[in-house]
Amino acid sequence: MFSRRDRRRSHREWVLWGVPLGMITIAGVLIASTQRQADYADWYHHWITAAFGVLLALGLERLPLQRLRPLLVPVYALTVISLVAVRVIGTTALGAQRWISIGGVHVQPSEFAKIAAILLVAAVLSRHPVERPVDLMRPLGVIAVPWLLVFIQPDLGTSLVFGALMLTMLYWSGMPVEWVILLLSPLVTALLSGLLPWAMALWIPLMGVLAYRSLPWKRLAATATLAIHGAMAAVTPWLWMHGLKDYQRDRLVLFLDPSQDPLGGGYHLLQSTVGIGSGGVLGTGLLQGQLTKLRFIPEQHTDFIFSALGEETGFIGCLLVVLGFAALMARLLQIARNARTDFESLVVIGIGTMLMFQVVVNIFMTIGLGPVTGIPLPFLSYGRSAMVVNFISLGLCLSVVRQSRRSLAHLR
Repeated sequence: MFSRRDRRRSHREWVLWGVPLGMITIAGVLIASTQRQADYADWYHHWITAAFGVLLALGLERLPLQRLRPLLVPVYALTVISLVAVRVIGTTALGAQRWISIGGVHVQPSEFAKIAAILLVAAVLSRHPVERPVDLMRPLGVIAVPWLLVFIQPDLGTSLVFGALMLTMLYWSGMPVEWVILLLSPLVTALLSGLLPWAMALWIPLMGVLAYRSLPWKRLAATATLAIHGAMAAVTPWLWMHGLKDYQRDRLVLFLDPSQDPLGGGYHLLQSTVGIGSGGVLGTGLLQGQLTKLRFIPEQHTDFIFSALGEETGFIGCLLVVLGFAALMARLLQIARNARTDFESLVVIGIGTMLMFQVVVNIFMTIGLGPVTGIPLPFLSYGRSAMVVNFISLGLCLSVVRQSRRSLAHLR
């Protein structure tokens, strides 16, 4: 049994609770600022959704993750079915079909698919660690189905999240780092084939040598690696022209020089960087940003909320948010290291990867260091589905903390 002191300490997760709730509070004001000249005002929905999320997190905190294991396959199957349903009865907006309307509320299944994939991949890796290349078939098979269904929506940003969490969870499970590099290398080959074709003469042989030195059946592995990279280099031009939508190609290219199309594909990036720069050190003050007020950035309350933060709170506000996310990630790493089981540890590291990948990509996007990908900023961007999933993730991490402390109390 816990003493009163232990029970109080178990609830003092200041970082896990304080960082998200602090960001949600400021985000509600920023969203209200973006809607000052709009015909509608639903900024308060951000706080209402967060309140519902808090209740979910509190409930999940008391539920040991091991009890969820029998439900993982059904939950995963349900999310896959919902992703298929998007293709059939989904709602289209902003050039993509990503939502299902349920009772007048738009639900984004791809957000829930991320957490379902994390849970099932964690269960697979904890039971069947990757010790041979053939062992990769299980986790890659789990992640490939939702990844493909999300990619064809099309939702390039969310599909990248699946890849990032997969690679990180494989590494955390003990897979050799050389294998992680080999899994990531075809993407590098695709990029080099378009940007620096001459570099492939060095890169592809290097990957062949790495495969020869780190994989069994050395000659076969090296030959297969060279063939895969050669095929990737050959097929990339076709994928570029036919596998991506026009606006996706623009997003991937124009961030290098958005002034090429200042009123089209580069508009968001130019206005976002201007807005952030105009905030200076201390910002214009909450609800005082002129670019935000005049709605120079379309859909600023969602993917580009960081630009409103930069304008109205300045460099100091942006720095505090970045430090908050850094503290959150440091705490998640600590929880993952202290978890009782491999399953719990992998769940936490998967959640941490999901959140931090979105943070880095979103902030880089808004300051002009990356392409526009449509990835929301956790706890700050407006979005019901994303907010609920973020709090589900928080509740799962709190559950791991609670169970770890119970184990320590029993050992004492």
